[in-house]
Amino acid sequence: MAAIEPTGEQLRRLREMDHKGPVVMLNLLKFKPDGGAELYNKYSEVAGRLVTEIGGKILYYGSQKMPVIGHEEWDAVLLVQYPSISAFLTMTSDERYQKAVHYRNESLLDSRLYALETIAGPKK
Repeated sequence: MAAIEPTGEQLRRLREMDHKGPVVMLNLLKFKPDGGAELYNKYSEVAGRLVTEIGGKILYYGSQKMPVIGHEEWDAVLLVQYPSISAFLTMTSDERYQKAVHYRNESLLDSRLYALETIAGPKK
């Protein structure tokens, strides 16, 4: 099933999450043919400036070469680090973001957005 925007329940759970410190958001994007990527770029111009303004940063933006495990195919993968979940929510409620988000919604056939938490890896 295609998913473009979070549900009210997902936003509520994100707001109530007991998480302190930075959060990385994993975006998986499937663009509409004939201009979806270009339309998404209009959204990215505004969103990218806002991410920087709130102290976040884009960690990675690239295209999928092929699935090695699984079968889903995505046109683009984006990792964005935010200083906090609160900063992410503040950004998405900003008037400038609200005026630009329609470009994102109109550009996509499907998407996923995952809030990620860093976990300790194996000790060296």
